[in-house]
Formats: sequence, structure tokens, C-alpha cells
Amino acid sequence: MINPAKIEEIAKQISSNMPQGVKNLADTFESKTKQAIQNKLAEMDFVSREEFDIQSKVLIKTREKLTELEAKVAELEAKLAAQENNQPE
Repeated sequence: MINPAKIEEIAKQISSNMPQGVKNLADTFESKTKQAIQNKLAEMDFVSREEFDIQSKVLIKTREKLTELEAKVAELEAKLAAQENNQPE
């Protein structure tokens, strides 16, 4: 597997040996690229990790409540069916 620290070290060596004009161009390119990506991501309808986690917890609680309610409905339906058939519970 490739060692990320080694790749970082190589990248730093290459960067330190570049002429200053190329470094400036690379820095400008990097900042413009980051800005463009951030602008495009802002246009998309993403949610934060925190919002996602909160909604996941809400969904889990909702599923638990639904399971409880399904069990209660089944119990009530069974009681109703027993009453309709005049069967003791």
C-alpha cells in the first residue's frame, strides 16, 4: 500500500524545487479551484454531517414508535376479532 506520508514528502520536495513563478501559479490555481468547488457545492442541496446524524436519530425513533404502534394495532385487531366471534380472550 502507498504510504501517504511518503507521497506528502515527495510533493514537498517537488514543490520546494519549483521556480517561484510556478509556485505562485500553482497557489493561484489551487485557491481558484477550491473557490470554484466550494461555490458548486454551495449550490447543491447537501446537509451537514450534524443534520444527517440528527435526522438518522429521528428516523430510528420513528421506526421504533411505528413498530410499537403496529403491535398495538395487531393486538386491538385480535381483540376485536375475538369479540366479533364471541370468543373469550
